Amino acid sequence: MPLCLALVAAGVVLRQVDRVWFTRGRPRTARATELIPLQRARANNWTPVLLLAGQWLQIAGWWLLAAQGLLPAAVAAVGVAVAFRHLQEISHFAVHGVLARTVGANRLLGEVFAHLPLGLPPIAVRRRRHVRDHHPNATLATDPNITDLREAGLHLGVGRMQFALALLYPLTPRGIRATITAIAASLRRSPGRAAAVGALLATAFLIGGPAALVYGVLVPRLLLYPQLAHLSLLVEHTWFDPEPRAGSPAEVEAGRCLRLYPRRRLLAALAAATWLPYGDLYHYAHSAHPSVRWSYLPALERHLAPPHFLPRALLWGAGSVVRRHRNALMPQPAAASAPAGRPVAA
Repeated sequence: MPLCLALVAAGVVLRQVDRVWFTRGRPRTARATELIPLQRARANNWTPVLLLAGQWLQIAGWWLLAAQGLLPAAVAAVGVAVAFRHLQEISHFAVHGVLARTVGANRLLGEVFAHLPLGLPPIAVRRRRHVRDHHPNATLATDPNITDLREAGLHLGVGRMQFALALLYPLTPRGIRATITAIAASLRRSPGRAAAVGALLATAFLIGGPAALVYGVLVPRLLLYPQLAHLSLLVEHTWFDPEPRAGSPAEVEAGRCLRLYPRRRLLAALAAATWLPYGDLYHYAHSAHPSVRWSYLPALERHLAPPHFLPRALLWGAGSVVRRHRNALMPQPAAASAPAGRPVAA
């Protein structure tokens, strides 16, 4: 047990090198034109390696913990799922080209430390889908994320029970099948991608035995991590009732983004440490200025005018994210005449 905790703690400490390097001297509030030169001056290829290595060091600690019994294995499953979620979000900034200093380093680090071991599509595929197809078209019918939400069951006229199941889509039989199908499609792309996943499974087994294989890889990768990623997608935009705006990128994004927990610091900190890491809590600021690294998004957000929806809660209450999505998807007589580009019933 001490070794497990030591590895997890060492991984946390190692990750702080990147944070300190990029945030020292950061202004409390600033516009993007002030932050980007600072970001470029600090850009390098070595602190991101330490950051990613720290994540995997933590995962190794969770694998050791999984072998200590059923309760430790359950804790390890959650810990690994959170780490996988962190890797996804770090590689998201690699896709935008702001994780490391060079284009090649961004691509290499994103592939080696995240996409290959997690069975995700190649970085180039994700970049095309996310940067080209999602960012300019967020909440529009052409946004690939709208397609994902429809496949999960979120569409106009959805019933109460179907809506509840859609919120838990990755944990349903249909969602699990979709996750496995996506991984299989990625592995079929090349023997190298299949070998990387095989190496992950073998390493987990060597470190923590069968318990690490089941609770340290399969349960987090097939169930828990997809559910965390699904929840993070739900809180990025007012997907089904955006407020169309014109003007600067920040003004446009203010009409279709939200900011969860704007005045609930404890919940915001918990979310940022677990399921909304590395800038995902600040998705509005990221959407307005995608070329800004997560290290500077808090300062950028303080400079921007707030988005039009500032929910205090995720699941419950009149002003929660889930309630807003539910109200937007309730049967409406005028749904058939929704403005062009808006999502319509599947």
